[in-house]
Amino acid sequence: QVQLVESGGGLVQAGGSPRLSCAASGSIFNIKDMGWYRQAPGKQRELVASITSGGITNYADSAKGRFTISRDNARNTVYLQMNSLKPEDTSIYYCNARSDYGLLGRFDSWGQGTQVTVSS
Repeated sequence: QVQLVESGGGLVQAGGSPRLSCAASGSIFNIKDMGWYRQAPGKQRELVASITSGGITNYADSAKGRFTISRDNARNTVYLQMNSLKPEDTSIYYCNARSDYGLLGRFDSWGQGTQVTVSS
């Protein structure tokens, strides 16, 4: 079992630059990829950014050029630096960790979510 705890959300003015953090604990040794997803009211959860254990990153088009995902493997923590926030970035942001157990398969763990509200 992997436990994920997010922090860093809140009310931000448009153009602001908050940083989200997600600390993993528990069975961390099998974690491979980590990422951030978001879900706005009435919409499906969508990928914002992901990062592999080797540091390869992937971004949604909406995040490219504004958001940066990073990972501190020693601290078992993943970060999402968000810049130039827009009202449409308002959402609940969820941390994700994908663990690989070999023949047993891969399993996703999720944090409880942190609300980011961008005021115009």
